Amino acid sequence: MKTERRNRYESIPKRNFRNSLIRMLEDQYKILGSHKVLQMIADDIMALHKEFYPEAEQQSFGSIIWRTTGANCKKPSYGTKVEDYEIKTVILPLITEEDIEMRIQSFYGKVNENYKKQQERDIKSMVRLLKSAYAQGGLLTGAELSVMLNRSLGTIGKYLRIYHQTHEDILPTKGIVLDQGSKPTHKASIINLYEQGYQEIDIARLTTHTIESVSRYIKNYKNVKLLEIVRVTGSGRSTIIQYRELVYQYHPSLKPNEQEKKKEKKKNR
Repeated sequence: MKTERRNRYESIPKRNFRNSLIRMLEDQYKILGSHKVLQMIADDIMALHKEFYPEAEQQSFGSIIWRTTGANCKKPSYGTKVEDYEIKTVILPLITEEDIEMRIQSFYGKVNENYKKQQERDIKSMVRLLKSAYAQGGLLTGAELSVMLNRSLGTIGKYLRIYHQTHEDILPTKGIVLDQGSKPTHKASIINLYEQGYQEIDIARLTTHTIESVSRYIKNYKNVKLLEIVRVTGSGRSTIIQYRELVYQYHPSLKPNEQEKKKEKKKNR
């Protein structure tokens, strides 16, 4: 069974430039003899091509050319349209030889195991696409991931939650990097690094945020820590609550006791 599965999948990555070149040397140029010599010639031609056309190396097997939002864009203002964003063309590794090998090696004994394997593959592909796009200066949205992976927006959202619950790094989606909406996950990661003594420039690098964004989070956190909540931050209630919980987490001495809570309740009546 496993051999049959391998035979069905292993031919896919073999449809590459190198093998096509070897076949051309044999069939069209009638260069016969040692197959090893033909492989060496093909490798030399590929190395020369890479030297003169290095960008073509990125367009490998399973890659797609995609136009997305540029990572240099600033936080959008109200009414910002898609066409107002900087466009960045990136080359994304949608399918890798490792993906195909996983298909060959996989064995499904139960339906639940089948689903679990599929989810693991999807999340791995999602992470690869997001990080590759960001490394090239692009930001993918949940909708773009939905199209590439052929999964619903709800499923992509679930995959992002699963990843962030099990990993310390934050995936560079467009929504997170440009701070669209309330994202307590990346807020908590930034404050966590700040409380560990990391410099803002290092926090920005580790969380794939701009230094300006990191500075804003830390400033708001400091304001809440000093109990200058509403007057200074000007933030919404849900955002303030998130920062307050982080303050209590790292500075438990600031958390009010039961008597202080009762006084606060009476005061607000």
